[in-house]
Amino acid sequence: MVDLIDLVQTLTTPHPLDRYLELVRPTLTVRQMRAEITHVRRSVPGSVTLTLRPTRQWRGHAAGQYVQIGVVIDGVRHTRCYSPVNPESRRDRRIQLTVKAHPGGLVSQYLHDQAVPGMVVDLSPAAGVFRLPEVRPDRVLLISGGSGITPVLSMMRTLADEGYTGELTFLHYARSPEAVPHRAELEAIAERNPRFRIEMRYPEQGGGPFDYDELDRVAPWFADAQTYVCGPPPLMDAVRKVYEAEELADRLHSEEFTLSVAPVDADEAYGATTFSASGVSAENTGASLLEQAEAAGLTPEYGCRMGICFSCTAVRRSGCTRNLRTGETGSDPDQPIQLCVSAAVGDVDIEI
Repeated sequence: MVDLIDLVQTLTTPHPLDRYLELVRPTLTVRQMRAEITHVRRSVPGSVTLTLRPTRQWRGHAAGQYVQIGVVIDGVRHTRCYSPVNPESRRDRRIQLTVKAHPGGLVSQYLHDQAVPGMVVDLSPAAGVFRLPEVRPDRVLLISGGSGITPVLSMMRTLADEGYTGELTFLHYARSPEAVPHRAELEAIAERNPRFRIEMRYPEQGGGPFDYDELDRVAPWFADAQTYVCGPPPLMDAVRKVYEAEELADRLHSEEFTLSVAPVDADEAYGATTFSASGVSAENTGASLLEQAEAAGLTPEYGCRMGICFSCTAVRRSGCTRNLRTGETGSDPDQPIQLCVSAAVGDVDIEI
């Protein structure tokens, strides 16, 4: 069967077989996974909750993992990462995503404004190491802020469905009660599970920031727990500082969909960036290689734009590049690098 598919794929070159099948029905695919939006709910201002029915290739997700959603906007395919909010091992094979429409967020704004039942989107398999261990801990602390609620909500819903008998505290930071998605469900879960504690904080309405005292109030047993945190960088940093000071870093697990980059040295922004497979060359501006390629009129494949999904991997034929997250440099020829988190140091040749 695989050999037959490969043969048909060869005959349909230059376009993949799935590009022809989607003309018949958007969800009819051989290899590329897609999903149809079946329900759309806009119950929280600035957010949209989508229920997706994936194609047969879907194998489920572990609570806390993410998927990539791809949409075509003005003729260009864009991909972003979102964490399912539904519990893992859902019997109906549906995926539920809550997407916050971030200012300037092309895909999130598009989904918030344009998503309707029947719309078909690209879908990747679930990925990521931010997940509950197979052997559930006796104590679990979940901390989130803003749209970072989605992966930890999946964790709590999973544990609730499993009849988890351990101790769990969920601490969430938001602008207001109205800005918390699935708030009614959170309260219902807490009512049904006496060992689940839900704590909401609204800093703009006088709620205190995260610190050691707050942590000790909501989960005095935190040193014995496994802690999972996802949210904006200030919250993530505050949690890390407490855990590092208490020498508990090995008990802290984090997920963040923002790219923290190392400062760019202006002395490295010189020379030319050559995209040899396209015959294009441009002045090195010091920006990421993905941004430089796009500025030069190229459209390399990409996904998360923050070094998570590896969709934008390309080969560095020659020259030196710097990893924008770690600051480390590399100059070995013919090495794969991630365009979204790499910048040129002087002259560099990238094969795209």
